[in-house]
Amino acid sequence: MMNLTNLKNLYELDDSQWLDETVNLIKNRQFQELDIENLIEELEDLGREKKNTVSSLLEQIIRHLLLLQYWTSESEYNTVHWQGEIYTFRTQLRRRITSNLRNYLESELNSIYKDALGFVKIKSQNSVSFPPECPYSLEQLLDTEWLPD
Repeated sequence: MMNLTNLKNLYELDDSQWLDETVNLIKNRQFQELDIENLIEELEDLGREKKNTVSSLLEQIIRHLLLLQYWTSESEYNTVHWQGEIYTFRTQLRRRITSNLRNYLESELNSIYKDALGFVKIKSQNSVSFPPECPYSLEQLLDTEWLPD
């Protein structure tokens, strides 16, 4: 096993090997040998990454639902594509979501909607009147069977 100084140096050189060493230390209950500062950084980064991933997937779902429901001049050519994208993003989100991440999405829904709205306005060249507030509940957004009328 490595000592703490070597482990800290390893983090800068090869974070994958650092992670393997850290996992081994935890499994062996050698907590005093852990590089706590970098472990905290990695755990915080993991949390941010998970939040960014589920936020991005939810934004994609919202984008495609808005296009499907409101951009009627393009629906003849794009409905099946948009529905397929909605399904794909929902299944990817379903595989990643936890109770905590669901709560996070609920709290960030308005912000995520604003980002999606900005995209669809550009995509449609501002030719569509999209709702200023999210017309969908989180339940609807996550439901693989639900589509707007």
